[in-house]
Amino acid sequence: MAELRSRQFWRAMMAELLGTLVLVSAVLGASVPGPGEAPGGPLYPAMAVGVAIVAMAHCFGEISGAQVNPALTLSFMTTRRLDVLRGLVYITAQCLGASLGAGALYLALPVKTTADHFVNKVPIELNAAQALGIEVLCTFQMVFTVFSVEDQRRRESPEPGNLAIGLAHSAGARFSGASMNPARSLGPAIITGFWENHWVYWIGPVLGAVLAGVSHEFFFARSASRQKLVACLTCKDIEIVETTSMTGSSLSTVTQNARVKQANKQENN
Repeated sequence: MAELRSRQFWRAMMAELLGTLVLVSAVLGASVPGPGEAPGGPLYPAMAVGVAIVAMAHCFGEISGAQVNPALTLSFMTTRRLDVLRGLVYITAQCLGASLGAGALYLALPVKTTADHFVNKVPIELNAAQALGIEVLCTFQMVFTVFSVEDQRRRESPEPGNLAIGLAHSAGARFSGASMNPARSLGPAIITGFWENHWVYWIGPVLGAVLAGVSHEFFFARSASRQKLVACLTCKDIEIVETTSMTGSSLSTVTQNARVKQANKQENN
């Protein structure tokens, strides 16, 4: 609990809140057509996601990792890249930031009926199970790329990870909305009161993210080993050495235990 008294801890929490607020505002703003305009399709939101992620990475990457996605945070927790307390605080901040971002944009819109474009909905041509599968696949691809870029072998070229987020959004937007981010779906749902099939946009991204993180970390990563998998499954207190990306982007897990402990020691001194 000493972490709760750390200024760095609360700075990271605020970074996740503000980062998610900006991300959700950008995505929703790109999704809603202007007065008298026709919907722009999935391209605008996909571009907004990619650009917003890059921007938030530069702003908050060195503070919290700019995860801005509860599914990604849960995958880091599952693979023990992130401790439980910090992970839960991040998720709370992300959901709050998404709600504030959706609310601010809703109040700023000139035509309230355009709020229909806020919410991720299962198309009438699909059922909830099909939309769930699409969310799992899109999120798996995105998070697996995040973990792969984090690997030392890919560290010299981190930007394709940001590109993968936009590509996954483009591929799945027409079928499920390609949320891939429970906070992005939660904020608009709270503001509009539309909860139909909302569970799809939690279970799908979380399942896809956890599967991607576990499969990469313990089977495909350069540091993968049977001992590492056993240690994680048995909840042993092991130190998993992480290194940060050269860019400090959202593709970098800068919240590793060693760095946090060092920051706390410096602050206490």
